[in-house]
Amino acid sequence: MDYKKAGVDIEAGYKSVELMKKYVTGTMRPEVLGGLGGFSGAFSLSKIKEMEEPVLLSGTDGCGTKVKLAIIMDRHDTIGIDAVAMCVNDIACAGGEPLFFLDYIACGKNYPEKIAQIVKGVAEGCVQSEAALIGGETAEHPGLMPEEDYDLAGFAVGVCDKKDMITGENLKAGDVLIGMASTGVHSNGFSLVRKVFEKEMTREGLNTYYDQLGKTLGEALLTPTRIYVKALKSIRQAGVAVKACCHITGGGFYENVPRMLREGTRAVIRKDSYQVPAVFRLLAERGDIAEEMMYNTYNMGIGMIVAVDKAEAEKAMEAIKAAGDTPYVIGAVEEGEKGVTLC
Repeated sequence: MDYKKAGVDIEAGYKSVELMKKYVTGTMRPEVLGGLGGFSGAFSLSKIKEMEEPVLLSGTDGCGTKVKLAIIMDRHDTIGIDAVAMCVNDIACAGGEPLFFLDYIACGKNYPEKIAQIVKGVAEGCVQSEAALIGGETAEHPGLMPEEDYDLAGFAVGVCDKKDMITGENLKAGDVLIGMASTGVHSNGFSLVRKVFEKEMTREGLNTYYDQLGKTLGEALLTPTRIYVKALKSIRQAGVAVKACCHITGGGFYENVPRMLREGTRAVIRKDSYQVPAVFRLLAERGDIAEEMMYNTYNMGIGMIVAVDKAEAEKAMEAIKAAGDTPYVIGAVEEGEKGVTLC
């Protein structure tokens, strides 16, 4: 009896590391010390010393049951972008710059080529957010998970000067709310998605082309979460002060928007200020999901919201466009009970 006969292939683990090295290398930053394969990732803090009062920010998350679609479609090179996005978007939302990322892959069986494809996506997410991929773990769980299954999660660390943190404390009535377009469902609400499209949860079903989507159902649903790090950095570099910021994740508008507000302020968002993507309309129709529940579960086409002074709104819009994102003026801040009104 040996470890391999018990279900854990150490040699496959070694091969996975070798295959992923070329992707990890592309994420390196000057602050990274050492290479892949150590017991811990090392990152120099020399540049942080230049800040007046550096604050470390952290975020950890996974991709939820969106991973199941990747498994069904046998396409694993984009799900890693989602894992990175869910972590770094939260850090950027607080005013931080993501520094480094670590991933954790739990699998029923280590298929080196599959693991390398997953890490390829993680590396792409790190490149998009300018974070270094400095470590990770791939753990085989024979008997706990089916051989073809896996789960993916991650952890990111970022930094910002305390004076540059986005806290919402200066938010006032009249401030403009700018929403940035999402790429689709992102990584939230997939348990409901899979229930609605239960009959299509096969490779054949997900490869079905839908005219209203302009692509297959699987392509639309597996589209990676948008990373907004560069857009927020562009706003900052344009000299615009972001007073408050909100990442629209699980819980949609009703749960997340109030988190960006201070007491005595209310966000008023116009639902007709932008076009809701076709994937959400299809989801609502097929699942007979009430509009309020859609906005309470999904991003509905807006992945990130920033609040800026009305006088700086146009400047902020141009900065967002310069970063490659699509902005919309979706509403404003008013005095009132803390919360959000969708009208």
